[in-house]
Amino acid sequence: MSDMSFAHLSGPEPTPPWRGTFQQYLDQVQATPWVAESAHRRLYRMVMAAGSKTPDGTYPFFGEALFGLDETISLLVDEYLRPAALGHEVKKRILLLVGPVSGGKSTLVWMLKRGLEQFSRTDGGALYAIQGCPMHEEPLHLVPEPLRASFSERLGVPIDGQLCPWCRYQVERVHEGRFHEMMVERIVLSESRRVGVGTYAPSDPKSQDISELTGSVDFHAISQYGSESDPRAFRFDGELNIANRGLMEFQEMLKLDEKFLYHLLSLSQEGNFKTGRYELISADEVVIGHTNEHEYRSFVQNPRNEALISRLFVLPVPYTLDLDAEVRIYQKLMEPHRPQGLHLAPLTLETAAAVSILSRIVEEPKPGSDRTSKFHTYTTKEDMPRYQALRREGWLAGEGLDGLDPRFIMNRLAALMADEGQECLDAQDVLESLKRGLDANPFWDKSRRGQMGEWLELALEWYNRQVEQDVLEAFQNDWNDELTNLYHNYIDNVVLAVRAGRSHRGWDEALLRSVEERMHISEVQAQAFREEIFTRLELAKKQQRALNFLDHSGLYRALKEKLLDDMKDEVKITTKAPIPDRRTLEKIERAAEALVATGRYCPRCASKAIHHVGGLLNR
Repeated sequence: MSDMSFAHLSGPEPTPPWRGTFQQYLDQVQATPWVAESAHRRLYRMVMAAGSKTPDGTYPFFGEALFGLDETISLLVDEYLRPAALGHEVKKRILLLVGPVSGGKSTLVWMLKRGLEQFSRTDGGALYAIQGCPMHEEPLHLVPEPLRASFSERLGVPIDGQLCPWCRYQVERVHEGRFHEMMVERIVLSESRRVGVGTYAPSDPKSQDISELTGSVDFHAISQYGSESDPRAFRFDGELNIANRGLMEFQEMLKLDEKFLYHLLSLSQEGNFKTGRYELISADEVVIGHTNEHEYRSFVQNPRNEALISRLFVLPVPYTLDLDAEVRIYQKLMEPHRPQGLHLAPLTLETAAAVSILSRIVEEPKPGSDRTSKFHTYTTKEDMPRYQALRREGWLAGEGLDGLDPRFIMNRLAALMADEGQECLDAQDVLESLKRGLDANPFWDKSRRGQMGEWLELALEWYNRQVEQDVLEAFQNDWNDELTNLYHNYIDNVVLAVRAGRSHRGWDEALLRSVEERMHISEVQAQAFREEIFTRLELAKKQQRALNFLDHSGLYRALKEKLLDDMKDEVKITTKAPIPDRRTLEKIERAAEALVATGRYCPRCASKAIHHVGGLLNR
């Protein structure tokens, strides 16, 4: 992830760090109340600093690293961060990301952590703490309870939470209650410096130590201060302590020992936690955990976890079912390691992505919801209402929570790229590599192997249709002229058919039907459609303009499909010749040059594609 940037949040780190009196901080809060905002609100503002939701339903902040998780990100921002930022009850929930391995959970949290760090360096993300406090305490907590109502009204911000034991000791013992003497400093959040960003990864349950979360006694200081209850003899350096004012990440959260999870009950609901021999310690932090679906289902089935379950905001993070997004994931992962000079033929990554998406689809026992039909709808998006309905049904059915993960695909691509003899990779190479990877894995059961074989076959069929289009177009000497001639031929026959009515057959009915059938126009509907075209033609003449096939998108597509079908016989004959003559070789050479001229094919993959399509047509 080192190539990722947060240019929209960039700003110089305060140098030297700002320090001032408590009164100066109060003036700052009165001028810019957001400096005293909650951790949830700061995180929400950080996301929105990159831009509001776009018309296609995405948030720009996540666009540079997460692909195909639009539904997940919308839920995160619209139903968790925004309500939490406004102070609603959802701020008392632990955000739990649930999804398969390599689905983007860690990347999502990584982006939020890095974004917060960058945001805290900007003027819009500035935040301040009591100077020297190990938990970088909100300075407004210095205000005594009897004065908080008046301070809050004057400043226009709520004052919630209590001083940590260290700050309380400083106020009561060092400054003898004169809280206004405490100094304030600006802080910059940093995971590496353990300021406002904490991370906990569970280890072996027998060796897990709660002090890693809540801090520990400083035994060297006990001899100096005489008691474990003296704040000066305690290290407030647990992950929950240092994450105050920012974000706390729990990796594989549900693998935590129960006594760890119990601390999160009070933290999420009341905003505090217990440590050592001290009172409940206030903490304002966004708690985010992530886990896999199997761990989550086991967790919710245990009745002892009922209290914590009610404090979770579960956010599904499934694999993407968007072909383009899956391809972008592969490109992002492979580009830093792609050998110089290695060419990727068109549809190479797309075919690999097709295999992945086919493996993730959940079939439903109703028409149009089988794997092949849903894959067609997902990849073409021609029927947008149906596409959206299927995606919604799939989301509710857990679609994308199972299937091939990007790491498996990348392993197979890496094996191909590591071959020093490779100059160009195409879809057929990838499918063969995936099959070898399947055969070499002893842990796949017979049923899973059979399914994988089906997915590979379906992906190959999809690739065949796509590459056939490319090759047939390459065999066109002058595509526009051919298409224009076919269009005029069709229009001439439409005019004859409409003027002659049903009594005369002086037109080429076979030609008309061959075009109309591609638009799904039945024989009953044909006459009405032809009259519509004729009316448009007459209107264009009156307006002294020419009617173009582009004026009717359906007709244009049908003419193009017919032209390509007409080309199949020529390609079949050309590529079938066992001993090709000079004219045949010239045709193949011109077609290959046309493919290379698109900038997508190299000579090797162009020639391979032509002969592959020829073999398909000759079956």
